[in-house]
Amino acid sequence: MKNKDRPIYLDHNASTPILPAVLQAMLPYLQENFGNPSSAHPYGKTLRKAIERAREQVAQLISCSPDEVYFTSGGTEANNLAIRGVAKARPERRHLVTSVIEHPATSGPCNYLEQSGYRVSRVAVDGRGQVLPEAISQALCQDTALLTVMHANSETGTLQAIAEFSDMAHRVGALVHSDAAQSCGKVKLQVEHEGIDLLSIAGHKLYAPQGVGALFVRRGTPIEALIIGAGHECGLRPGTENVAAIAGLGKACEIAHFSQQEEGLRLVQLRDRLFSRIQEQVPGLALNGHPSQRLPNTLNLRFPGVSGTALLAACPEIAASTGSACHEAGESASAIILAMGIAPQDALGSVRLTLGRGNTSDEIERTADALAQAWSQLVCRTVN
Repeated sequence: MKNKDRPIYLDHNASTPILPAVLQAMLPYLQENFGNPSSAHPYGKTLRKAIERAREQVAQLISCSPDEVYFTSGGTEANNLAIRGVAKARPERRHLVTSVIEHPATSGPCNYLEQSGYRVSRVAVDGRGQVLPEAISQALCQDTALLTVMHANSETGTLQAIAEFSDMAHRVGALVHSDAAQSCGKVKLQVEHEGIDLLSIAGHKLYAPQGVGALFVRRGTPIEALIIGAGHECGLRPGTENVAAIAGLGKACEIAHFSQQEEGLRLVQLRDRLFSRIQEQVPGLALNGHPSQRLPNTLNLRFPGVSGTALLAACPEIAASTGSACHEAGESASAIILAMGIAPQDALGSVRLTLGRGNTSDEIERTADALAQAWSQLVCRTVN
């Protein structure tokens, strides 16, 4: 039950609450069902069965085989395992292609490999935040080991043409990885249709707990483990599994599989209503990102004449952000928004509003009015 004294939560791209059904799926493995899932006795077998059930639930959501799903501690580990694991397995290829708008969980491993002697090509985006296909085509070469481009941007919600990129990459023998932390569970995602070889999932972005994720690895894809240990997750990710969290991730994926279309339509309606109501009250308001090819829950707006940080500070009844939680560090324009060609002074006015399953029509109306009022007050202070 919501606490009415708490601010309206519109930061679901940073993290989502655990759904009640997800919590219920986790509780048995935090209480009576204990033990080691690698043990051969009944205690271990019960836990192993829960892990394999979760593997099936994740596979169902992204349309792959359960044996192609490997559990990790989250999206960051999944990205590292995909990017660095493929590079390690393909030492004859010393080139990577990525984009300028990736999350640090992707750009960081790419930077690490670049410092280790790899060449990294970072392709640009257009004014709507979409990676340019022609730039991908020009960057790929016979030495490319991996193309890694996120499926949806965490700040603007803009979706990328991964299937088109995959065709280009496979023609030169490159593998394709996509960080789907933001899109998984929000939009239909089929790895076969997209031509994806490796896909990263973060539990806390789709109503599962923090600290759990998964990596899809297409059967036969060359990849090596980064952690040395025993044979857990077929040796690709050693370490005793976090069974409760994995069970939660599986349940969250099951819920998303059966409800994402209906919930997506609901969120689009709320998102668009939020935009139009703010737009009615804030002249010069602008949208960051693609108007239609974006996540159903994501609205990134530029408020004229103010900074996004100041606007949110003046609106304590709203819990939102100016960009990715992993980027925020003071008053500076988002690199993602700047990469789209937005002037730095204008980019400073950006605010990211990301809706979720718990948001209501009433909250949308209150949010729009509160932000518009706070903006008006800030503009008046600036003028005076």
